[in-house]
Amino acid sequence: MMKVDKEKCIGCSLCINDCIVRDINLVDGKANINNITCFKCGHCIAVCPKNAVSTDEYNMDDVKDYNKEAFEIDEDNLLNFIKYRRSIRNFKNKDVENEKLLKIIEAGRFTQTGSNSQDVSYIVIKDGIDNLREMTLESLSQMGQGILNNLTEETMKIKTYAEMWVQMYEDCKVDPKKGDRLFFNAPAVVLVVSNSQVDGALASSNMELMTNALGLGTFFSGFFIRAAQGNKKIMDYLGLDESKQIVTCMVIGYPNIKYLRTTPRKNAEIIWR
Repeated sequence: MMKVDKEKCIGCSLCINDCIVRDINLVDGKANINNITCFKCGHCIAVCPKNAVSTDEYNMDDVKDYNKEAFEIDEDNLLNFIKYRRSIRNFKNKDVENEKLLKIIEAGRFTQTGSNSQDVSYIVIKDGIDNLREMTLESLSQMGQGILNNLTEETMKIKTYAEMWVQMYEDCKVDPKKGDRLFFNAPAVVLVVSNSQVDGALASSNMELMTNALGLGTFFSGFFIRAAQGNKKIMDYLGLDESKQIVTCMVIGYPNIKYLRTTPRKNAEIIWR
């Protein structure tokens, strides 16, 4: 429930004007939250000049007062930071501290979600990464073999991938470390789970920025997502039922490579109206 401390409230109406679901009104010159259409977005907490609004559903210790020095980022530095990022597939033989993984997840936790559903969860794989690699490569190999055994005009488009998946599994059976072209010997994998592709993808994007800010590297493994879809063995291993959807797979570790510059991109396609 959202609550207003009537002693602190000055009836400025800032929360009323900013409430998108119109769940707040003035009663005797004080803000009153009806808690009927409210979906706990927290705008009223953030906008109140007297810190009069709170909730008993979330941890209020999460709330931080704004100050320019701690909260603002130079726009050119931010743009360069984004341009400089690379997908990393070359990792050091070094563990990633749990504290850093938790900070990455924190970046996801505070990412916006539709209707403030906060329907994003996370699975961290470290100790079980070898088992997950084996199950994933086995699944990819089976898919690849199925495609190669039944080539059609449509499946010819992914024939190269099918051959790659079969070979990846064979290489890893010969030498699990040298032949790891799935996780590339990274020490950690973080799965972002959500029934909303948009919510999960938005969280993942912020998590990638935090990964780079921490001096780590990551890439999003589409191969894993493909292998896990409809694979009961993998889903059971992860403790997920079939109603859950893995949106992204972030493979994370310390980069064993240093890039010296950004790379070019196609010009943006923009339509102005």
